[in-house]
Amino acid sequence: MALFKDMLKSDETLFKNSVALDYDYMPKLIKYREGEQQQMASCIKPLLQRRNGRNLFIYGRPGIGKTVACRHVLQDLEQESDEIIPIYINCWQKNTSFKILIEICSIIGYKLTHNKKTDELFSIVKSMLNKKSAVFVFDESDKLEDFDFLYMILEEIYRKSIFLITNSGSWISELDGRIKSRLTPEMLEFRPYNQEETRGILKERINYAFVESVWDEDAVEFAVNETFSLGDIRSGLFILKEAGNSAEDRSSRKITVDDVKKAIEKLTEFSTKKSSELEEDKKFILDIIKKNSGKKIGEIYKEYQAAGGKAVYKTFQRKIAKLDKDKFISTEKITGGKEGKTTVINYKDITKKITDF
Repeated sequence: MALFKDMLKSDETLFKNSVALDYDYMPKLIKYREGEQQQMASCIKPLLQRRNGRNLFIYGRPGIGKTVACRHVLQDLEQESDEIIPIYINCWQKNTSFKILIEICSIIGYKLTHNKKTDELFSIVKSMLNKKSAVFVFDESDKLEDFDFLYMILEEIYRKSIFLITNSGSWISELDGRIKSRLTPEMLEFRPYNQEETRGILKERINYAFVESVWDEDAVEFAVNETFSLGDIRSGLFILKEAGNSAEDRSSRKITVDDVKKAIEKLTEFSTKKSSELEEDKKFILDIIKKNSGKKIGEIYKEYQAAGGKAVYKTFQRKIAKLDKDKFISTEKITGGKEGKTTVINYKDITKKITDF
């Protein structure tokens, strides 16, 4: 019988609450982001006194708590006051004024949006929100295709705070002057977590998510070191969950370093599609980028046309954005030179990324 004492039975599990490993899960306290949340609350505070709030530009690399800290503040605000409407929108999908206003209508409970134009939708939003106050959070705002809605909000919503969240601190320099002069935001940088903070966050999630004492300490440290090197807590949460699944697959009562290593292998598959799975047009564009990595988007578009590409520039830009989202490439917006503002595109070496793990 000793052979089976360390094996899970069919009705046993290592997980206590696997939801705690979802990145959107919000613990009661957001560790190591107290100062950032306090600055957010300070910008909102004037709204509690029926005055106009302050605006905030929030930036920092992906996976370091910008979104979860901001949503935590909005959750606290909902419990504090019925007179301030929190509006959170992720701009990946809702990237035009029309789509954003449709989403705001949904959030505030207005459903009769069919066949209405952008201006009509804003009139509805304005009439409803001006009865109270509002906090607008536009996450991944660097993905926006137009800013008409932002100008409308700045001009015609009486009491509001606007938070813009992006990865790049330089993005705000690209905003239209008429918007920047009205927005005048405070700047809030989220610094990366250090190794001790990374350890604290992962251990907290382990305590929430797993049955007590199922993690070998060496495995915890391996997961912490990998997460810290990646600089992305989302990746760390994925590693924790998949390591637990790996241990369960072999009916083990303990999660070991080998389970963490298997999870890291899966992380690459999870975060990056294989280029062979791409549609032909995106594969064609990716090949052009690979040969011209580090060039500006206009230069790459010319290479694309010279190689027989038929898409118009706007369509080409959308395909670039999708390749960026799927992590085949990285893009960096720059300002200066005769072009003014442009985007530099870099090819990502996926093979190198795998071996780095």
